[in-house]
Amino acid sequence: MEQLPKITTFLMFSGQAEEAMNFYASLFSNSKIENLVHQEDGSVMQAVLVLNGQAYMCIDSNVKHDFTFTPAISLYVTCETEEEIDRLCLKLSEGGETLMPLDNYGFSRKFVWLNDRFGVSWQLNLQ
Repeated sequence: MEQLPKITTFLMFSGQAEEAMNFYASLFSNSKIENLVHQEDGSVMQAVLVLNGQAYMCIDSNVKHDFTFTPAISLYVTCETEEEIDRLCLKLSEGGETLMPLDNYGFSRKFVWLNDRFGVSWQLNLQ
């Protein structure tokens, strides 16, 4: 495993980290799960998810808390083709919530903002 950058996005799940990481890695080329360490109960103690070359740290919180992900922080994806943005929008929105439907908003000819089924917020933009 390569050394992580000095500043890395950290995603904390509540029991679905491995499922989410596998799902995300299936959507983007040049993606994989690295350094996956499980806790005794099978949840993720620590992992590195690489999406299209960009590393993210992931865990399952072993502490119950009242907060989760928020759209104030989102993963912004620049899509190169209509097929790519349509495919990602379809897959990421399954079981999630659309914040801004796929449309032309003036600043982008095709854009969507959504929360996926794990609560992670994504902005997809057609370049």
